[in-house]
Amino acid sequence: MPIVNIQVTREGNTPGTKSVTAEEKARIIAGVSNILLEVLNKPLASTFVVIEEVDLENWGWGGLPVEEYRKQLSAAKPS
Repeated sequence: MPIVNIQVTREGNTPGTKSVTAEEKARIIAGVSNILLEVLNKPLASTFVVIEEVDLENWGWGGLPVEEYRKQLSAAKPS
């Protein structure tokens, strides 16, 4: 019985959204479940996928809050 935990930052990927949409979550769940079926022969009915959205202020990257890290990363990129 596989249990897959996926954590993503709570932010929209398309204009007008503030989080992962229900459609995107459904696609993630189906995709991960199908990979486990194909690779490990785990039945869809025994696979659990949990998607947790984490607020940006609760996510760190490179020793910084993710928004600050992203700002530094984009400032360091050559134009």
